[in-house]
Amino acid sequence: MPDRFAGIAAEPLAAHQGAPLAQRAGDLLRITLNRPAEHNRLDPADVDALLALFERLATDGGTRALVVTGAGEKTFSSGYTLDAIVDELDARFERMLDALESLPFVTIAALNGSVYGGATDLALCCDFRIGSPGLKMFMPAAKFGLHYYPGGLRRYLTRLGLPAASKLMLTAMTIESDEMLRIGFLTEMVPREALGARVDAYLDHVSRTAPKVVAQMKRHLHAMAQAGLDSPDGRATMAAMAAAYRESLASDELHERLARLLEERQRPK
Repeated sequence: MPDRFAGIAAEPLAAHQGAPLAQRAGDLLRITLNRPAEHNRLDPADVDALLALFERLATDGGTRALVVTGAGEKTFSSGYTLDAIVDELDARFERMLDALESLPFVTIAALNGSVYGGATDLALCCDFRIGSPGLKMFMPAAKFGLHYYPGGLRRYLTRLGLPAASKLMLTAMTIESDEMLRIGFLTEMVPREALGARVDAYLDHVSRTAPKVVAQMKRHLHAMAQAGLDSPDGRATMAAMAAAYRESLASDELHERLARLLEERQRPK
């Protein structure tokens, strides 16, 4: 399967050195974290550029899927630069990650290498995380004496469950690919040489889906994961999900898509 972004020039999101790079192929977008010699760490200026991008993507209606990856073959990202944690780690970092998490389309973290610190949360913000054998991850916040911000703890808990979140957050232990897959941090693990093709397979399937329904179901899945089934918010979300379900059943798009599928099945093979 060809790389959809092959031959497309990568444009920096901002003018500063090491800014993340963006490539657009129609309604698909790939962001590459761009400091391979420094484990693709994120500077405050990178956070600003990514936040501005995600806020724009949330409303422009022109994107079906986003892939986030890192330059090089060693590290996806080491997270927020240590030099800036004390003086410049403010609400912008959490806002940037919340904005990524809530994008109304599919997001994929293509883990070209190991992942550390705040970049583990960046990956958890994505709907899918695809990696390869030989990766490592750890969350060093407790080792720093840093109580992790609420959004990050929430994502660790809702994505990975209490036992895994506790192990990673409370011990700062390093885990490797097999355990990353077992606890759900990795959605899939494929050989390194197959990573690009597997990401492209996801993009191929996403391109056949209905964007409005994807956005609705993603929003509702996240809401239910956070609220729980029996809470007032959970029941309200269930009602909203039921309304969206009824709306989709009556939609012209559903009928047209089903008709095309049925027509394709009836064609002689």
